Amino acid sequence: MNGRIGRGRSRTRTRDGAPLSPGARRIIRLNNGFQLLFNLLWWMPVFYEYQRQAGLTDGQIFGIQSIYYLAFCLFEIPTGLIADRIGARNCLRAGAVVMTAANLVPVLTPNYSGFLAHFLLIAAGRSLTSGAASAYLYDGLRAEGASAHYLRAEGQARALGLAAKVLCWPLVGPLMDLAHPAPYVLSAVSAGGSVVCAVLLPRRNAPDCRARGGRSGPHAAGTVRHEAANALRTVRARPWLALVMVQGVALFTLARICQVNLFQPILFAHAVPTSAHGAALAAMTVAEAVASARPHWLTTRLSPVTWVSLLSLVMAAALAGSTLGGPWTVVALLCLFAAVTGFGYPLQRKLVNDAIPAGAPRATLLSLESIVDRAVCALVAVAAGGYLSAGRLDDLLWHSALATAVLLAVLHLLLRRNREVAHGHTLRANPAQNGATIRIEQRN
Repeated sequence: MNGRIGRGRSRTRTRDGAPLSPGARRIIRLNNGFQLLFNLLWWMPVFYEYQRQAGLTDGQIFGIQSIYYLAFCLFEIPTGLIADRIGARNCLRAGAVVMTAANLVPVLTPNYSGFLAHFLLIAAGRSLTSGAASAYLYDGLRAEGASAHYLRAEGQARALGLAAKVLCWPLVGPLMDLAHPAPYVLSAVSAGGSVVCAVLLPRRNAPDCRARGGRSGPHAAGTVRHEAANALRTVRARPWLALVMVQGVALFTLARICQVNLFQPILFAHAVPTSAHGAALAAMTVAEAVASARPHWLTTRLSPVTWVSLLSLVMAAALAGSTLGGPWTVVALLCLFAAVTGFGYPLQRKLVNDAIPAGAPRATLLSLESIVDRAVCALVAVAAGGYLSAGRLDDLLWHSALATAVLLAVLHLLLRRNREVAHGHTLRANPAQNGATIRIEQRN
């Protein structure tokens, strides 16, 4: 649907056969590089064990994670507004610089305070880029007449980043044996590379404050408040936008809590040795990368909204099912979980972006979605720490599956009531994309 993958020049053509402009190709290439390097966290497969070796308890480790999610929520409030005022590109630069510094903190202070500062800085860096990156890509491709290529570009960037992790994560164990801080040093080097990509991004997407009614100097605070109020008015006026934001909570929370917080505890519970964790995470990443590059496979018969809910339910079922099998079954289910996550993320991003009307503060609204996601993650992280401290991992996974099913059932009752309104908003917000991109109406 969003550009045909074939051989030769067909890789740079949109759905209607028109070749991508040089500007669009440059945006896609630099976005790919930025996403790959910014998110290449070498320490991810071992950070739980790394912190335990530094003397932290499970309560401290999961407490830091809860603080991280709460901090992310707080940072998202100003950073989304800042992105709409100073430009998404400048926010990407700042976020990459902060991420570089964040990855060096555990090398200098490998204790509780150091890891807490590390995750607080990561929250700041990610909040600067979470809405800005998607907004920059979406607006940049639209300005180049390549809006139909957005879904594929989002998926390809994620797939390339995941492929890099597949190559790098199995090396973390041996590198850590050679030099204990190596995972964090290499992460800092990768983040430094993302700074270069952000610097090279085209300038055309910087906002024009005068065109948006903004001001500079002493009146800037007033314009920021105006943007915040505008974002909230947009959400209130468009129930469909609010609903698709909430729909992504299950998808994001399950993916984040499993792949970051519960990945190693699940493997430990099934006697999978630490030396195999990198390989297991690499296998999961392969599955996610393959699916992330092809989200359009899922949009032919069911609506994207239905697909996101179904994928979220499959993820929850995979986690619950991991309590019933042995080590190989668990790894297979985790790979299934990762593949479903790969399909779901680009679809959810597309849904939210298409639901945002033209002229609305896109980065601010995308940051609002992240705030909701991270707020739920903060609560779940606290609960996960309590469950693990009590030795109730299986109960945690089953209760998560039940909560996901209940949330999505309630959500779809609301979606059904609002599908006619949603269809009208979609047509008005994206008239040029009708028939060329994903439709956001809810089918009977």
